[in-house]
Amino acid sequence: MKASIRKFLPQVLLGSLLLLLAFMHVLGAPRLPTLSQIDVYLYDVRLRLSMPGGVDQRIAIVDIDEKSLAELGRWPWRRDHLAKLVDQLFDHYHIKALGFDVVFAEPDESSGLPVLHRLANNELRNNPAFQTELARITPELDTDARFAKALSNRPIVTGFYFSNEAKAVSSGALPPPILGSSDLATVATHIWGGKTYGGNLPNLQTAAGHGGHFVPVVDKDGVARRVPLVARVGDQYYPALGLALTRIALGQERFNPVIEESADGTFALEAFRLGHRNLPVNESGWALIPYKGPEGSFPYVSATDVISGKVNQAALKDRIVLLGTTAPGLKDLRVTPVGEAYAGVEVHANLIAAILDETLPQHPGYLLGAEFLLLLILGPLLVWLLIRFSPLIASITCLILLLLLFAGNVALWRYANLDMPLAASLMLIIGLYTLNMAYGYFFESRRKRQLTQLFGQYVVPELVERMSEDPEKYTMVGQSKPLSVLFTDVRSFTQISEGMPADELSRFMNEFLTEISTVIRHQHLGTIDKYIGDCVMAFWGAPVFDPDHAKNAVLAALEIQVAIDKLNPKLSARNWPEISVGVGVNTGNVTVGDMGSQFRMNYTVMGDAVNLASRVESLTKYYGVSILVSEYTRSAAPDLVYREIDRVRVVGKNDAVTLYEPQALASDKSSELALFHECLKLYRKQEWDLAEMQLLNLQKLDADCKLYTLYLQRIQSFRKNPPPADWDGIHNFDSK
Repeated sequence: MKASIRKFLPQVLLGSLLLLLAFMHVLGAPRLPTLSQIDVYLYDVRLRLSMPGGVDQRIAIVDIDEKSLAELGRWPWRRDHLAKLVDQLFDHYHIKALGFDVVFAEPDESSGLPVLHRLANNELRNNPAFQTELARITPELDTDARFAKALSNRPIVTGFYFSNEAKAVSSGALPPPILGSSDLATVATHIWGGKTYGGNLPNLQTAAGHGGHFVPVVDKDGVARRVPLVARVGDQYYPALGLALTRIALGQERFNPVIEESADGTFALEAFRLGHRNLPVNESGWALIPYKGPEGSFPYVSATDVISGKVNQAALKDRIVLLGTTAPGLKDLRVTPVGEAYAGVEVHANLIAAILDETLPQHPGYLLGAEFLLLLILGPLLVWLLIRFSPLIASITCLILLLLLFAGNVALWRYANLDMPLAASLMLIIGLYTLNMAYGYFFESRRKRQLTQLFGQYVVPELVERMSEDPEKYTMVGQSKPLSVLFTDVRSFTQISEGMPADELSRFMNEFLTEISTVIRHQHLGTIDKYIGDCVMAFWGAPVFDPDHAKNAVLAALEIQVAIDKLNPKLSARNWPEISVGVGVNTGNVTVGDMGSQFRMNYTVMGDAVNLASRVESLTKYYGVSILVSEYTRSAAPDLVYREIDRVRVVGKNDAVTLYEPQALASDKSSELALFHECLKLYRKQEWDLAEMQLLNLQKLDADCKLYTLYLQRIQSFRKNPPPADWDGIHNFDSK
C-alpha cells in the first residue's frame, strides 16, 4: 500500500496543485487572465450555438439610411422633419413607444430663425413691420419647439451618454432618474457610471420626460456583451435606453433593486425587478445581452418612408420602435459576440427583447458554490481515473466528461438562462489529463529505460515491458525468494575446444550458446545469469514473479535438447563436431540481486539451491541422461512426467535428494517407466535377483541405456560386498 502511494504521489501532488489553482480562480484570489479569457470565448460560442434566430416583429427600427439622407438632406435634419416623423409614428402607425438612439444636444438653426432674431434685436429693432411678421412666422420657424410639441405627452424615451474622460464636460439636460441615492446606498460603490454626461436640449428633454443612456460595457477584448441596466451619474441612477423604453411600453411598471445581505453584513446587488419581471445583473448593475441572432434580427424601415407614409401600417402598429442609423458615416457600429460590425441600435433592441421574454442570463451567487462543488468532485475523480486506468480508457473518459460538461453548460444556458462559467472545469480536466499523460510519457519512459538498463541484459523485452507497468516491485537489492535454477554443460567440450582454432571456436560457441539462450530467454522467459565457458546458468521467478517457475525451467531443459538436436546437422554441415548438452535443474530459496564489488556488479543468484543445481547437472553424465531435476523441482512442477533416477547425497550436502529425469511431452514410454520404478523398489529392498531380472528386461527395450547398465553393475557389486543392515538406498558421491 505504501509503495503504491509513493508510486502515484507525484501525480496526486500535480493534480492537487492544479485543483488549487482552479479553486483560486473561482474564488477570485486571484483570477487567472487566461481562464477569464477562455470563459469569455466559451460564452460567445455558447451564445452563438443557442441563438433562436429569426426576426423579432415586436421591435422595429426606423432607420436613418442612405435613402433618407438623399431625400431629406444630411444629418442632423431639421427638427420639423423629426416632428413629422414622430407624429406619423404615433398618429398614423399607432406604435406603442419610441426610443431615440441619438442625442439632440444643439438647437436647430437650419430655419434661419436665430439670424432673424439677431436682426430684430439690432438693425431692424425699429421696424414694426419686420417685428410683426417675425412674430407671425416664429412658431413656424421654431423647429425645436415643434419637435418638443411632438414629443410631449407621448411614450417617448430620449437617449444620452456619459463619460469618464478627464477633459469632458457635461452638456444638455438629464432625464428624471429611475432610482434615487437612497435606493442603492448600500451598494453604491459598485454601481458603474460616469462623471460627466451629454444630454438633450432642456426643452426637448422636458417635453419627452423620459430618457435612458446608450453606453454599453466594452470588455477588454473590445466586445460589447453587457449593458449597465442602471448607471450612476452623481448620486442619481439612470436606466439604459432599452430598459427605459421597455418600462414605458409596459405602462411604467414599478422598478426596484434586489439587494441581498450576506452573513458577514455585506450587501450585494443581485437583480432589478420590473413589475413581475426579474432582471438579473452583476454587482455593478450590468446585464448580459442574449443576442437573438446576427444583424437583421429586427425589421428595419426607412425613416423617409415613414414620414411619407409609404410603410405598411401593419409593419409598425403596436411595435416598440427605435430610431437609429445605418447610413455610412453615421452608423453606430459595435463589436459583439455575433458580429464585428453590429449596429448599436440593435444592441438596444436585443436588450428590450430579453426583458420582454425574461431571458436575461443569470449569474446568481449560488453558481460560485456549484462551480466549487463541481471542481471538488471532478478533481479527485479524475486523479483516481487517470491513475487507475489505462491511457486509452482515461482518454475516452476525459473526452466523455468534456462533452457532458459542455452539453450540460449549454443546457443550463438555454433552458435556465444560467451563465455557468466553464473554463476552470475544462482547465482541470484537460490539465489533469495532459499532466498525467506527460508524466506517463516522460517519467514512466525514464523508469522504463532505467529498468531496461538494469534488467535488459538479463531478461527479454516482454518481461521488461511487464516490469515497467509497476517498476516499484522490482529492485536490484538482494532478497530471498524461491526460484528455479538451471545449469547446462556441453559434453567433452575440452576435447572439442583443443582441436579448433581460436576464431573458429568462438564462432562455434556463439552458435550453440545462441540456441540455448534463445530457448531460455525468448521461448520460456528465463533470466540468464551468466556464461561460464561452455556452461549457461539461468533462473526463473526473478526479477518478474513467475508462479510456474519450476515448470518453465523443466520445459526449457526439454526444449534445449530439441534445439540441440536440430542444431547438430547444421554443425556437421560446417565440419564442426556435434554436441550433446547436459541440463540440471533445482528449485529452492536463494538470494537474488545485484551482487559483486565496487568494481563490478552482477544481477545473480546465490545459495545452496544454486550449488545443488550445479551438482545435479554434473550427475547427468554419470547417469547417462540429458536432463536431471531435483525432487524439489518435481514437487513444484508435478503435472509433468518424470522418471525417478536415484536418491543421492552429493558432495557438501548432508541431506539426500532424489533425482528425476523429465520425459519429453510426447513420450510413449509409460510402460518402461513403470518397470523401472518397480525395479528401484526391488533394488532398495536389496532383492537383487528380482531387480536384476527387471533391468535385463528393460535393457531389451533400450539396449543403449547407460542407466540400466549402471544399476546392473551396482547389483553385481553389492552381491560381492553387501551394504550394511541400515542401508537406505542412498548413493553417496565423494567428488563433484
